[in-house]
Amino acid sequence: MRTLPLVVVVMALTLGSFIVPVAWAADHVMVAPKDLKWENMPSLPPGAKIAVIEGPLDQAVPFMVRVKLPANYKVPAHWHPVIEHATVLSGTVNLGLGDKLDKTKTKALSAGSVVIMQPKTNHFAWTKGEAIVQIHGMGPSGITYVDPANDPRKK
Repeated sequence: MRTLPLVVVVMALTLGSFIVPVAWAADHVMVAPKDLKWENMPSLPPGAKIAVIEGPLDQAVPFMVRVKLPANYKVPAHWHPVIEHATVLSGTVNLGLGDKLDKTKTKALSAGSVVIMQPKTNHFAWTKGEAIVQIHGMGPSGITYVDPANDPRKK
């Protein structure tokens, strides 16, 4: 079996999004958890980390990322330009639909739960404990906050 070496691509902000690929290739990609390179995620409030497994996120190619959300974390209402498939790998993520974060209108998604988020659908999330979510789709990806004042890239 041929093993593909991991290539770290220069960090860039695109479409107001996040990019720090671990590996991207037209060949088989094999990534163990120890190979992930966790970076700050400037498109989410401080504290979130991202590890890009496949990308780049700013191009019309498949992408896969893992997002680590700390305990007691909130992601304000936002939407994405493309469909995203998310799997909760650890912890619990509370996800809701709407224009404003409302903890009473969320569903608790524990490890193993799957979410398919349609493009331009306003949603929000929060955690009680740390959680890791794997997200994949077809780029280009991005994030737009319902209330632009919640966008950490503009602060």
